[in-house]
Amino acid sequence: MLHGTPPEVSPARPRLGFLGVGWIGRNRMQAILGTGAIDVAAIADPSPDMAAEAGKLAPAAKLVSTLDEILDLGVDGVVIATPSAMHAEQSILALERGVAVFCQKPLGRTVAEVQAVVDAARNADRLLSVDLSYRFTEGMRRIREIVDSGELGHVYAVDLVFHNAYGPDKPWFYDPDLSGGGCVMDLGVHLVDLALWTLNNPDIASVTGKLFTGGAPLTDTASQVEDYAVATVELKTGAVMQLACSWRLQAGCDAMISATFYGTQGGLSLRNVNGSFYDFIAERYRGTSRETLAAPPDEWGGRAATDWASRLAAGERFDPAAEHLVDVARVLDRIYGR
Repeated sequence: MLHGTPPEVSPARPRLGFLGVGWIGRNRMQAILGTGAIDVAAIADPSPDMAAEAGKLAPAAKLVSTLDEILDLGVDGVVIATPSAMHAEQSILALERGVAVFCQKPLGRTVAEVQAVVDAARNADRLLSVDLSYRFTEGMRRIREIVDSGELGHVYAVDLVFHNAYGPDKPWFYDPDLSGGGCVMDLGVHLVDLALWTLNNPDIASVTGKLFTGGAPLTDTASQVEDYAVATVELKTGAVMQLACSWRLQAGCDAMISATFYGTQGGLSLRNVNGSFYDFIAERYRGTSRETLAAPPDEWGGRAATDWASRLAAGERFDPAAEHLVDVARVLDRIYGR
């Protein structure tokens, strides 16, 4: 009898559940399916129409009603795109069942909620990621590479802007208990994440912030959320970050988005083009000259999701880099005076 090397058995593709399949959840499903690395096992959404529409992308998926029903199917991962107040509780429930999580931002409304999710991921040894999608633009990738290389010298100033001519169209965004905050929680989280991620998570020295609603200082944070905010974050490196974000600003365009890093040897900036939410240019500054590092088109919207799905398919478990999510949440808490 001949004895040879037994054939390799291909690992089973991860089976995913999708909780919340509105526009973002459905977009992320489509991106993840595009990797060819996973199978969609279950879909849940309060709207039967939304669930049915998502089901067209994955006809073999089971349409269910709750997260518990998704988890009972023995999935390997869950993609969460539900209102903010649910994120931490749903993520922890999944992780405690041994299921990896990809969640929309914010992961939690407070640093305590975010820390609890990260702790649950560590205890379960499961991969946890959040849809901080601007990291995955080609422009930010180039900017981080240059900062890491030291070519910018000492980075001493970071200017961060996210102004939106529109406010969210769902009522829960305006309820502090459900949202955790206004434009800082919705938009500022991206800015703080980009800055700390690019600078390799420096320690924070101090945070000050000023919140406005309807053009006046926000005084009742229990019943209102801010629609304009400015904040200053001082780092222990000696650098300073300045942040401004808003909903419904009279900005003359749909959006103004930028992250600019100034160092002793030059500057780097990511900024949106012509008010677009999707088109970005990255530039390098030297004195009065500029060089383009990246420009549209760049299909970046689903890359955070596909990165998580590909890593899950490769067998990755808890990533200690998830602690960065706690650092971001801590800055937001301090902007809110918590």
